[in-house]
Amino acid sequence: MTLYLALGAALQMVKGNAAPEVEHAYTRARELCQQVGETPQLVPVLYGLWRFYANRLQLHTAHEIADTLLRLAHHADDPALAVIAHHALGGTWFWLGALPTARLHLEEALARYTPEQRCTPTSRMSADPGISNHVTGAMTLWLLGYPAQAQAHIDDALALAHELSHPFSLAYARCIAAYVSQFRRDIAAVHEHADAAVALSTTQGFAQWAAIGTIVRGWALAMQGQGEEGLAQIRQGVADFQATGAVINVPYYCTMLADITAHLGRSEDGLQALAKAHTLVEQHDLRWWGKRKSLASGVSCSCCRRGHRRGRRKPG
Repeated sequence: MTLYLALGAALQMVKGNAAPEVEHAYTRARELCQQVGETPQLVPVLYGLWRFYANRLQLHTAHEIADTLLRLAHHADDPALAVIAHHALGGTWFWLGALPTARLHLEEALARYTPEQRCTPTSRMSADPGISNHVTGAMTLWLLGYPAQAQAHIDDALALAHELSHPFSLAYARCIAAYVSQFRRDIAAVHEHADAAVALSTTQGFAQWAAIGTIVRGWALAMQGQGEEGLAQIRQGVADFQATGAVINVPYYCTMLADITAHLGRSEDGLQALAKAHTLVEQHDLRWWGKRKSLASGVSCSCCRRGHRRGRRKPG
């Protein structure tokens, strides 16, 4: 069980959150947990599976796992577990487009996060939970119309990542900092964060973050006048990202492609990218960056056992 747990964490860092080998390792670890009864290892196992299913855009399965984590946290009365559970729920509701509900869970997670949680085995097997909550909170707040608060969360995430000297957490923080800078159309900041993410991820072998950094850096290059090079980097980054098995945020990347192809006068390519984005949104109910439905159909929130009306994204 310990071996498969460590293997799952290592595979997620090197091959990406959605690699098939990751699912196998964590599923086997979960089976072993069930054989020997409830163990402390069940929490990082479930958290690893949550990351896998979220990145595969199996969001309803991810929600069920997050709900289980919150029940375990309530049963154990464990603040560290509550941080992870609320982050998982906050992230899931974010991707489903229920932004106010996501914000509540992420704020609850940050309220329970303490410095003592920074060096636990669970936090070292993925991105630090404090950093994870800050960056997801930043994206949520920007979409809700609070750019200054979003930037403050990014600044806190980057400061904490540097303080911890945890490369995986820093690569993660840099990538999401590039996202938020792209929302703000701060091209120089996008380039800086993306370039740093690519350099660090390439050195450390973080395939998923290297791909994401390449995508966002490509957008920045194109906006700085290097259209063809930027477009090539976006396409290469998307291909590398999808090669890890991940689907999450691909609609967002497609809008970057459409943005750049419009600048290059290739409207047909841009329309194709947007059509792909729309198809993925409808297939997977991914609502944070795309068309929204009025209700999160078929999913109830663990905090109150009812559905929530989806949040609306402020115009960019």
